[in-house]
Amino acid sequence: MYTPQPGILDDVPRIARYISFSIKPDSNPRAVMEVLPDIIDGNHCVVGLGESLVAELDASVSGLATFPSLVGKGVSAPSTQAALWCWLRGHDRGEMIHQTLWLEHHLSAAFEVDDIVDAFQYGDSRDLTGYEDGTENPKGDDAVNAAIVQNAGPGMDDSSFVVVQQWVHDLQYLNTFTQDQQDNMMGRRKSDNEELDDAPPSAHVKRTAQESFDPEAFILRRSMPWCDAAEEGLMFVAFGHSFAAYETLLKQMLGINDGIRDSLFRFSRPISGAYYWCPPMKDEKLDLSILNL
Repeated sequence: MYTPQPGILDDVPRIARYISFSIKPDSNPRAVMEVLPDIIDGNHCVVGLGESLVAELDASVSGLATFPSLVGKGVSAPSTQAALWCWLRGHDRGEMIHQTLWLEHHLSAAFEVDDIVDAFQYGDSRDLTGYEDGTENPKGDDAVNAAIVQNAGPGMDDSSFVVVQQWVHDLQYLNTFTQDQQDNMMGRRKSDNEELDDAPPSAHVKRTAQESFDPEAFILRRSMPWCDAAEEGLMFVAFGHSFAAYETLLKQMLGINDGIRDSLFRFSRPISGAYYWCPPMKDEKLDLSILNL
């Protein structure tokens, strides 16, 4: 029986860790990839493969690409593509540390850690700005239709594509604005999460109204706040049956089509960007058959 990795459609966890890996020089990732189904459960750890890793395995995945570096007027979205990505999900930070060490041990023959970002759930799944995150997320069958590949054949069905971006917020600057000004930047009232009909065209909600595009640009957001000793922001994570909807939204945010930048850029900026393919599960194990593994 084929299914998506269960962590994709589950609610966001209390805490998370995002680990990106590169391929070690002169290593053989195939040997490590062959045992990946034995160490990845798709629930406590969701895994994604980058285009360079798939190419190294002399395989191809239809629709997989490397994150594009996009530029708008005075704003940009950088590409920091890695070969392998793991999203650890849980509720105990100590257990997550041990899970990381265990994962690094099993991957160390061919992969080395590029980056680790810890994230957490804030209140009732809010961004650190205080606004609810993922209000327009599709649910039920709509979530499956938005996030999961279907009718593409064995090895592809029930897989997914994920975009991962780390955004840094300047909350001190944001707090210099009145509540009404902040609401107009976001396009929603913080107090009751109601959308503002008269919000300016630059409001985040206006720039990313998924149903307003043709075709509609629905994605399944699984974003979470992050922080370290110096900075904080949002780990934007979104799953789709392709990257098309996300790229439509990002170009609109950057103002590439009409020159209107998303107000989010007034206090936040992305510092990373990567695309990955998340293989399906078969009989509760990761299915890498499309990679000839």
